[in-house]
Amino acid sequence: MNFEFITIALIARYLIKWLVTSDVKTIWIKWLRWTMYASLALAISSVFLDRISNFLDFVSSVTLLGCAWILYSQPIFRSARQILIAILPYIIISMVVFILKWIFPGFYIDWKRILESLSIFSILWGIGVWILMMKQRKELEKANKRVKDQEHENQIVTQMKIALEVQVLERTAEITRQKDELQRTLEELQSTQSQLIQSEKMASLGELTAGIAHEIQNPLNFVNNFSEVNKEMVPEVIQEIENGNLDAAKEVLNDILTNSEKINYHGKRADAIVKSMLQHSRKSTGQKEPTDINALCDEYLRLSYHGLRAKDKSFNADFSMDFDQGIMKVNIVTQDIGRVLLNLFNNAFYACAERSRNAVNEKHKMPGDDYKPMVRVSTKLLFGKIQIHVSDNGNGIPPDLKDKIFQPFFTTKPTGQGTGLGLSLSYDIVKSHGGELEVNSTEGKGTEFVIQLPVV
Repeated sequence: MNFEFITIALIARYLIKWLVTSDVKTIWIKWLRWTMYASLALAISSVFLDRISNFLDFVSSVTLLGCAWILYSQPIFRSARQILIAILPYIIISMVVFILKWIFPGFYIDWKRILESLSIFSILWGIGVWILMMKQRKELEKANKRVKDQEHENQIVTQMKIALEVQVLERTAEITRQKDELQRTLEELQSTQSQLIQSEKMASLGELTAGIAHEIQNPLNFVNNFSEVNKEMVPEVIQEIENGNLDAAKEVLNDILTNSEKINYHGKRADAIVKSMLQHSRKSTGQKEPTDINALCDEYLRLSYHGLRAKDKSFNADFSMDFDQGIMKVNIVTQDIGRVLLNLFNNAFYACAERSRNAVNEKHKMPGDDYKPMVRVSTKLLFGKIQIHVSDNGNGIPPDLKDKIFQPFFTTKPTGQGTGLGLSLSYDIVKSHGGELEVNSTEGKGTEFVIQLPVV
């Protein structure tokens, strides 16, 4: 059997497989298949056609040389040229053998053994290189497969990324829509809160109306009375001057001057009450100003007391004030702290009134149990803070409710008598001033609220 034809068939098969693996569509595949089949046929024929064996040797040598030339010259086989390393030694030896056999037969006979050994060596060389090439080819195929797998994974990742981006855009749009809805809801809540705060202010102002009227009436009475006295004293002055009694006229004029000063004082007092009422009804500006805490407590305590007395004729309570005169003015939002004090005073008087009514309604009253409702207000300067104590001897707060009293809309008053915002707003106002609002209460004995405000 002619081994060259077998070699040509193997080369053709390798190149066909290489072209198919490389995804190259070319007419070379067709020609290589024909070459492979023809080489196998000629290899088999060489066994039976001994007469033309020399011709077949020539054909095989030329064909093998042509295969080498095609591998070297055609760009499409550039990546497969490594096969030349495997077959080139065999091609060279085959051509030498063919030339010596036909041109120098004597020399061929003398060197036949060596040439056969070289042929065997070239065959082994080709097999070794072939095996190495096949290993490299498998590694290359694995590398290509890994690259393709990586590309496939990248495509999947890209598709997932696109899908994720779409989901993110949709989610972002949904979040934006929800944010806008929440923003609108927040604005509505803030508007509602402002309305509730204003309603609470107007409700407390309504409760103060009677007290304000009472507080204004007193200085107005003084103004009217002293005005009448001055009016009566003017003719007397004129009469004394006409009589030439200047000393007596001076005495009367001094009395008129004293009365005028009293009229001015009580007029300013009424003006201050009206301004306080207007300030309480307006929206807070948040502007802090030096304020006399003692005077503020005195003013709102009296307004609360007279307001409740005018509102409820059966209301009967007493109050006491113990102010630290060493307290200097403190920078606060007067309107806001006044609202806090008013709320605490109203709650204290309400607690006393409730206990007083309960005491009256008791069927079996203990002998000697004389309840006297009392609200005490005191101020003092302690450790750089002003403390305002508002205490009552009402029913006190049950322990299970003490932690809830500063919550918005929580109230123990009957429906229609409280919004539940008073203490909540008071707590926020005191906190905004950097202070503290604490409560101490014993059920059945009374409650004390303590406001602490920093001096600076």
